[in-house]
Order: sequence, then structure tokens, then C-alpha cells
Amino acid sequence: MINGADTAFILASAGLVLLMTPGLALFYAGMVRGKNVLGTIMQSLTLIALISLEWVYIGYSMSFGPDIRGLIGDLSWFALRGVGTAPSETYATTIPHTVFMIFQCMFAVITPALIAGAFAERVKFSAFVVFSLLWAVLVYNPVCHWIWGGGWLAKMGVLDFAGGLVVHATCGVAALAAVMVIGPRRGFGQTNFMPHNLPMTMLGTGLLWFGWFGFNGGSALAADEVAATAFVATHLGGMSGMAMWTIMEWIRLGKPTTLGAASGAIAGLATITPAAGFVGPNAAIGIGLVAGVVCYLAVNMKSRFKFDDSLDVVGIHGVGGITGTLLLGVFASKTVNPNGVDGLLAGNASMLLTQLIGVVVVCSYAFIVSWLILKLVQALIGLRISEEAEHQGLDYTEHSETAYN
Repeated sequence: MINGADTAFILASAGLVLLMTPGLALFYAGMVRGKNVLGTIMQSLTLIALISLEWVYIGYSMSFGPDIRGLIGDLSWFALRGVGTAPSETYATTIPHTVFMIFQCMFAVITPALIAGAFAERVKFSAFVVFSLLWAVLVYNPVCHWIWGGGWLAKMGVLDFAGGLVVHATCGVAALAAVMVIGPRRGFGQTNFMPHNLPMTMLGTGLLWFGWFGFNGGSALAADEVAATAFVATHLGGMSGMAMWTIMEWIRLGKPTTLGAASGAIAGLATITPAAGFVGPNAAIGIGLVAGVVCYLAVNMKSRFKFDDSLDVVGIHGVGGITGTLLLGVFASKTVNPNGVDGLLAGNASMLLTQLIGVVVVCSYAFIVSWLILKLVQALIGLRISEEAEHQGLDYTEHSETAYN
């Protein structure tokens, strides 16, 4: 039977997750140069339309449709055929099936948008659109089915409460592939690519943090004690990640920065995501503190490899998602979520091994397929804008607009 409170909660959560995509647009746009602001925003906003259409026609059915050998959902729900207002027999039995579908749609929208931060300021809009569509079909949908759609990793016991693997790890390793294939911005290592508007980035941080309560809390799929657990863990993970990153930066550079605080918050939120509904407050704080250290070190390692990950997608989302997925195998406790499992600290060492297998499989698959998609798009239409266009900026050359007079 449909529960009104659960339905209202998931509808509100879906709206919060949608808000994260414009929030991400502002978060990213503040960190690029002024000539690339609108081009950066456009990449996120466009995916609201593009991926939603893909989700309605094939994405939802591929991700959550009837299982084919644990690998993918069939297309029997093409164009949402059979997805009505009655509850789903498989996924969420107290809310309309359409509500579950639209909630999951918002996750599909923001995931490829996250990747765009890695190659900001240098990719053609047409190439971005083609890449994002292919990536959603060939990477996001299969991985989503493996873990959330009853696929083979779910049957193995791999857990991901709200997207440490499905969202953050996949976009992080895809970002790494993109950085390697596309190459650095012109002037990288010689030009100081300073953020043009950090207040805009801080506004984006706030919107992302606010939306994350729907991202993680809504993943309980009911207005219950698990949602409460996830809501509290989300805030504690985010705030402790921000605190630790600020401390690390203060010690290393002598001064804390607003960009560091924002980065730490997003790192903590990304890292707590896979574990949010399975751990208590103290474990959530611990996971956030680890995120502040690990993600800070990862971001600062990119210069050694000469990788131009423009907006730190690999170090924050990729490393954060992987770290959180593994720490779930350490801190998970049935006393927090009776429907979950115990982790290493509760005496179940095998859970950590299961999570490690999930990380290796998902990251390997996402990296290889992302690499192949990038090479295909590069061969067909080219990935990079011209040198002159890069000098003038995406706003004018790709969209005939300027953010500022």
C-alpha cells in the first residue's frame, strides 16, 4: 500500500537531488576563468534535459528493469511502459513506482555532470553532449543495475547506500580517463588558472550540501529511522571533511582558504555517501575526517603526475567514493541498520573484502569504457576546442554569450 508520508518524503528528496545539478553548475563555474563561466554552467544544465530523456526511454529500464543474467535490465519498461502509480513489487513498496523512477532519474542526471569538472575550459559542447549520452548508457546504467537493480554485485553482497560506487567512483575514474585522453589546458604549469568567483563556488557548495540530504536521506526510500540515520551521517561527514581539510591546509600553507573549506565539505559528503544509512554518528565523523586527509592528499598529488584535473573531480569524487565504499566495510553495523550488515569492526572481515571487490570491478569497468568512449568521440567529431577558441573562452566561441560585460 502507498504510504503518504513516504511518498511526500521521496518527492521532496527528488527535488533536492535535482537542485544539486544547478548547485554543481555554480560550484564549478566559480572555479573557472570568467570567459568560461556560461560554458561550464551550460554543461550541467543541459544534462537535466538530455539524461532525463535517456532515462525515460531506456535508462530506467536498463538500470532497474527485469534482470538479464545479473548484467543489465531488459527494455520491457521502454518509455516507462508498465511504470505507473502503483508501488513497485521490487524496489519501493510504499511509494508509487513513478516516484521511485523520478528519484533515481536525478542521480543519473548529476553523475555525468560531475565528470565535466575534470576537463573544464577545453572541450567542445557537441563532444560533451555525445560523450555524456554514451557514458550514461554504457557506464552508468550497467553499474547502477549491478548494484541497485539486483545485479550480480548486489547478489555478491556489495553495498552502496546512496552512490559511492554508482555515482562518485564511476565519475571519478571517468574523469581520470578524460584527463589522460584530452590533455591539459594550454598554458598548464605556466599559467595560474585562478578561480574567478569564489563566492559563486561557496553558493554552489551550500546548494550541494542542502541537496545532499535528499541524495542520502531519500535513499532510504521511506520516511523512517534509516532516513534519519542517513540524514545525520550526511551532515556529520560533510562538516568533519570540511574541518579536516581546513586544518590540513592551514598546517601546510599557513592559511586556510574558502576554496579548501568548500572542497573539504564536498569530499566529506562524497565519502559518507555509500555508508550513510549503515553507520552511526561517530563513524560518520570518522569517515569525514579520513576524507579530509585522503582527498586533500590526492588533490595535491595531481601536480606530480602533471594531470590537469581542472576542478579536482578525481581527487574529491573518485578517491572519496572509493574511500567511503571501503570504510563502509569497516564501520557498518547492524545495530544502526538491522537490514544492513556488520563490518570489520563488528567482527565481519569478509565485508571489507566484498567491498574491495566491488571497487575493483566498478572502477576497472568504468575507466576502460570511459576511455573507449572518449577515443570514439575524439575520432568522430573531436574533443577539444581550437587553440584560438580556448584563448577566447567557451562562453563566446561555443555559445555566443558572455557572462560579464
